[in-house]
Amino acid sequence: MTETGTSLDVRRVNDTAAVIGVRGELTGATEAPLMDAYARAADAMTRKVVLDFSGLEYMNSTGIGLLVTLLVRAQRQRQRLMAFGLSDHYRQILSLTRLDEAIGVVDTEEEALAAS
Repeated sequence: MTETGTSLDVRRVNDTAAVIGVRGELTGATEAPLMDAYARAADAMTRKVVLDFSGLEYMNSTGIGLLVTLLVRAQRQRQRLMAFGLSDHYRQILSLTRLDEAIGVVDTEEEALAAS
């Protein structure tokens, strides 16, 4: 847990995919823990990093910026960034910012893992 009450849990699903569970807030205060979680999730074998937002309580514009940073890092590593568990509000924000065109947004973890 960070001082903001956010937790970021990394779970390896298989040799090529990992899930980062986001619980709490995604703001500037969570930058270092988020980048650490991504580093733990994205080893050389990883082809897909899935963000589980089902426990997301709040994300501000800095949090959106952190998603862009993760996207750039994933693209450099030739990894696919996926997301599920977003509320309608945050789905709309990703749509308005067009991040949903680069980050695969789906309803469930199973869909995220099955996506190519």
